[in-house]
Amino acid sequence: MDFDQPDENRSFSPNRYYDRHFGKDAVKIMPGEYYVTTEDTMIVTVLGSCVSVCLRDPVRKIGGMNHFLLPNDGASTISSVSESARYGVFAMELLINQMLKLGADKRCMEAKVFGGGNVLKGFTALNVGERNAEFVLDYLHTEHIPVLASDLLERYPRKVYFFPWTGEVKVKKIKSLHNNTIIDRESEYRMRVRQAPTAGDVDLFL
Repeated sequence: MDFDQPDENRSFSPNRYYDRHFGKDAVKIMPGEYYVTTEDTMIVTVLGSCVSVCLRDPVRKIGGMNHFLLPNDGASTISSVSESARYGVFAMELLINQMLKLGADKRCMEAKVFGGGNVLKGFTALNVGERNAEFVLDYLHTEHIPVLASDLLERYPRKVYFFPWTGEVKVKKIKSLHNNTIIDRESEYRMRVRQAPTAGDVDLFL
């Protein structure tokens, strides 16, 4: 499996655990991953400059979350900007496509979006988080998917808990880092996606 590209199979091999605090089965997704479910399962991720879209069809109780980053920072040419946007579109379409496969109706989908903090050391001037946040909002607007809530930008990492059955999202801002795990993980992911081939097209099951 190619870790550097979003992959539909990643939806089926998640990091599962039981969350004692919420009393629920949970799935934790990492940078470059996504997860979609029809069950009452909590989806969790930790975001720095990356963004996550919590997407839901409230009628059918189908929901999912992704975690991704645009590969090019401060792109100065039209081609590099285009390639970066294509990666973001690919990541979003994988999430939407998997929801459609499970029976969701795109016309009913609603979103909540999070992340885009300026936490990557040495890249503050390039507005990494801002570019990711702007892309997500523009994409959802173009696809006519309403954004019901958002918590974007600032300078803190976030831990996001998404409950697909109810649509509830809880966000914990991490204002004191005890180690560099979040930053190191996103920095490594950022380098991988910059070096990976441009993602191809994904056909949606409408």
